[in-house]
Amino acid sequence: MSIFEYQFMQNAILTALLGGVACGSIGVFVVLMHMPFIGVCMSHAAFAGALLGLWLGFNPLIGAFVFSLLAAAVVGPLADRGELSPETSVGVIFSLMLGLAFLFMGVMPGTKSGALELLWGSILTNTRGDVILLALVAVLVVGLIVAFYKEIQATIFHRGMALSVGIPATAILYGILFLTGATITASLRSVGGILIFSLILNPAAAAYQLTYSMKRMFLFAAGFGVLSGWMGLLFSYLFNIPSGATIVVTSSVIFLLAAVFSPKRRVKGWQAKPLAEAGHD
Repeated sequence: MSIFEYQFMQNAILTALLGGVACGSIGVFVVLMHMPFIGVCMSHAAFAGALLGLWLGFNPLIGAFVFSLLAAAVVGPLADRGELSPETSVGVIFSLMLGLAFLFMGVMPGTKSGALELLWGSILTNTRGDVILLALVAVLVVGLIVAFYKEIQATIFHRGMALSVGIPATAILYGILFLTGATITASLRSVGGILIFSLILNPAAAAYQLTYSMKRMFLFAAGFGVLSGWMGLLFSYLFNIPSGATIVVTSSVIFLLAAVFSPKRRVKGWQAKPLAEAGHD
């Protein structure tokens, strides 16, 4: 237990708590609005911006945040246009960001240790400043969800109907993209640019398996996010394996367990059984 007396471990535990809450909450939007590829695109945009910061010598988190905002500013209008499917438009931006990320990594002089840290993440190296940044983002995410819950719920249910009754659904969509970018940026050092989106998607997908209530889904997703972070941190410390990858694997296991014991799965099976019997008869 003496390990918890060290500053780096205290920072890691706080990071797992705050990152789990922020990523899990954002993941609810990603799951309910059926936009997983948008999140993948923005996570790679943040990674590319961070690598640009390393290459040019400024704070990588600033580059990650700027690129996330740029991706949100482009992805939002592209998702609204009908000339190309949203998946195709976002795929173009994703391929661009992925190409830029590896381009910046390739032209970066000297050792690539900083780039690899951003690629895979290392929650044990987080500083107190990283914890404070993540705390601000987590408070912002939770605060806005609580303050605009009804408007968010209406937008997720039916965006066109929300617009027709005067709810600024487009602004809410762009706000969700902004919060996604901010959360990815704040969590980049902990989980890594390649893996961060998994921590956003998996806890929310697990929560979706266990409840029909949007409020409970937010609570479950945040709880699963924190559990993924703490359990992944524990396994990483015990077995001396990469922390970011361990956290993501843990979140995947939680999703698989939720899918196995999902009440929705049982309901679907019960509904299908009479149909199968009727067809047999």
